[in-house]
Amino acid sequence: MGKQVVVLGAGRVGKVIAADLSKNHAVTAADLNAAALEYLAARFPVTTRVTDLKDPQAISAAIAPADLVVCAVPGFMGFQTLRTIIENGKDVVDISFFAEDALALDALAKSKGVIAAVDCGLAPGNSDFIAGYYADKMEIADFQFLVGGLHFGRTGPNGYLPTFSPVDVWEEYVRPARYVRNHVVVTMPALSEPELVEFNVAGHNLTLEAFNTDGLRSLITTMKGRIPNMKELTLRYPGHIAYIEELKRTGQPWHPDTWKPGDDETEFTLLQINLTGKMNGAPKKISFTLFAGYDKENQFSSMSRTTGMTCTGVARCVLDGNFTRKGISPPSYVGETPGCLDKILAHQASRGIVFEKKES
Repeated sequence: MGKQVVVLGAGRVGKVIAADLSKNHAVTAADLNAAALEYLAARFPVTTRVTDLKDPQAISAAIAPADLVVCAVPGFMGFQTLRTIIENGKDVVDISFFAEDALALDALAKSKGVIAAVDCGLAPGNSDFIAGYYADKMEIADFQFLVGGLHFGRTGPNGYLPTFSPVDVWEEYVRPARYVRNHVVVTMPALSEPELVEFNVAGHNLTLEAFNTDGLRSLITTMKGRIPNMKELTLRYPGHIAYIEELKRTGQPWHPDTWKPGDDETEFTLLQINLTGKMNGAPKKISFTLFAGYDKENQFSSMSRTTGMTCTGVARCVLDGNFTRKGISPPSYVGETPGCLDKILAHQASRGIVFEKKES
């Protein structure tokens, strides 16, 4: 049945990835969390393997039979785990959101003949695919994307619960944010330059607080000199910045038992990607908007679904031979590869992750 795929990490997103890829491939999920593995084994045709993902030797053993590895570990483990996968000569699609520069592993990946597509989640991920695709088709003057995961009924700032790893959420709030203005990289504190943004999506009228976080990542390098203005903004309910700043001041940012949603929480993910510039000499505006909700049947959050299905879309491009570039590939490289953006968007749409595209 298909090819051998090993998914490292069976957390919220890793479970979605393993479940989806198991429809067409022989999937093994590896994690130290036995309960997470039992959940997968009981519901999907997934083989499970209890594995200490902090142990490079254990990882090497787990991925030995793999045609493709998907790395879905927390960000603080991501860079070293990616290095271990590459050292073992395995092609990999990675969604771990680590602070280190993945391109530092480019020479290693090329020497091993490895395809290593990184940052292949919701955003970065979809935003970068679209930037890479359109950078060759139009003169982009401004590129911006706004993204957030929130819970219905928890509109007050104190009611916020992360929709992905709390450790990685908190890292977004303390890591300096970079954006590009007139081709110059500007560094600002996270949570800075807030603005209120109105959305009318799927019958919901939302007023959200948008602020700087460090979400451009590899676009700063791959689109250097090609897009003069680039920015990523995180979306939360109004008042969230003041709430987080107070947590910072108290020195106790979050507690893992209280800053964690249950599997039955009703929540949503919102992503909007905006491009402004010229195409064939004429002014052009293009936007992609995604609004996705909770999957009650499988108990998959919208953030897990949108991140996971993006990743499995890229995985299918690698497994099917659509993407073959050796070395470290930021997601914009995937987007500029003929056929990949259309395949990824179609894959997501078949899973209920549908982008609304508008042009003017």
